[in-house]
Amino acid sequence: MIEPPRPSGDGNPGDFPPPPYIPPTSGAGGYPPPPPPPPGYQQPGYGYGYPPPPAADDRSWIQLTHFISALLAFLTGSTLGWVMPLIAFLSRGSQSPAVRAEAAQALNFQILWSIITVLGYFLMCVLVGFVIVPVAWLIAWIVPLIAGFKATGNQPFRYPLNISIIK
Repeated sequence: MIEPPRPSGDGNPGDFPPPPYIPPTSGAGGYPPPPPPPPGYQQPGYGYGYPPPPAADDRSWIQLTHFISALLAFLTGSTLGWVMPLIAFLSRGSQSPAVRAEAAQALNFQILWSIITVLGYFLMCVLVGFVIVPVAWLIAWIVPLIAGFKATGNQPFRYPLNISIIK
């Protein structure tokens, strides 16, 4: 059965436009606007959280610290790799925070692996040291070499397998 057409004005959905939207004035149904920023507040700039790149002289000290540390660790069986980071830490650490941070990391790393190497030399009596010493020697000069190449590209480097002895 077919329904007959309805006369106009009898509730056809298309006959009447919808009522206009009126936003609530009492604040009900919405969130209040955010408070204004505190006085003196400024958006952090680009690169927020990273230290500024070191100056050319500081960069040279950082590179020398890493490369000479790797060379000394290579030549001395990883027992004296801490000498150059100590020199950089004592001579330039008070003048440059970038040199101090990099030298402290290198010094902590080299002290740790020097201790591991010396323990490996003592453990050669029970044959375990024959594995520990070559592994410690490789780690003690390869990782600072990588750090030196990162410093050449002006990139910060975080030493793996490191503990904080000197801060």
